[in-house]
Amino acid sequence: MDNNHINILSNAKNVLKIEADEIYNALNNIGESFVDAVKAIVGCKGRVVLSGMGKSGHIARKISSTLSSTGTPAFFMHPGEASHGDLGMIVKSDVIILFSNSGQSDELISILPNIKRIGTKIISLTNNEASEIALQSDIHINLNVMKEACPLGLSPTASSTVALALGDALAICVLEEKGFSAEEFKRSHPGGSLGKNSLVKVKDIMLIGNNIPMINFDALLGDAIKEISEKKVGFTSVVDSQKKPIGIFTDGDLRRAILNNKNTNSPILECMTNNPIILHEEQLAIDVVNIMETSKITGFLVTNKTGILIGILNLQVLLKQKVI
Repeated sequence: MDNNHINILSNAKNVLKIEADEIYNALNNIGESFVDAVKAIVGCKGRVVLSGMGKSGHIARKISSTLSSTGTPAFFMHPGEASHGDLGMIVKSDVIILFSNSGQSDELISILPNIKRIGTKIISLTNNEASEIALQSDIHINLNVMKEACPLGLSPTASSTVALALGDALAICVLEEKGFSAEEFKRSHPGGSLGKNSLVKVKDIMLIGNNIPMINFDALLGDAIKEISEKKVGFTSVVDSQKKPIGIFTDGDLRRAILNNKNTNSPILECMTNNPIILHEEQLAIDVVNIMETSKITGFLVTNKTGILIGILNLQVLLKQKVI
């Protein structure tokens, strides 16, 4: 490893250490103002409005998204657009959170009088408790960042990291105070894997009809091999006269049957696995993944409330449907 590589790694580690130290500093300095901010957000009867300029604006936008996805209606308002009409979106029952490292952002300061006139509660996160924004806020959270990771001390680095972390902490504390549930989280994420995969039920993705590998209880080993070959899912169900599953026959069962000198005329009852794991059609598909990991089984039979076989589910289907 040459000196250039060593220097790059050294610089990277130094940046991470500085930012980690400042996060730890925030941990030790967090206090009553943070608690007041959480209570104000929880008690908000309107929406939470977040605003900031530049990098602080990016952080504000991210926290607005986090709040919205965890049960608190929130939106980002650009301070430049606010002075050109967007202030009309704010009402007295809202809470506004301002992000500004210096606390002296002209764009934010210029809209403070109007926000106060509306009567909206103001929460700010800055690195200067004597700044104009901090002094005009109802609640101020001091970032307390002592050192930026930028060697020139010009680009917000550690301060941005701390602001983002404290914003996340606010959102999660509000989530906890509101008792926001995993089910509610899924409902607010229907389009992404976080939500979609969590809401999909077994009945939504299982193979049905002619795609179900199935043989009767009086079938022979040869019938099972043929069914597995035709349906190409690696196993077949074995059902009674009412189409209720009594067993499953897998590729593994076939290997064991051969080792035990079974032939194609052997009764399937002598070769199948009894008491297979049965899924219910209303189960969540994501729960099947957990069962799969625990049992080391990749194929399952699905029944309805009366115990009749109505589908099958295997690893390939879960992968195809992007549940995994």
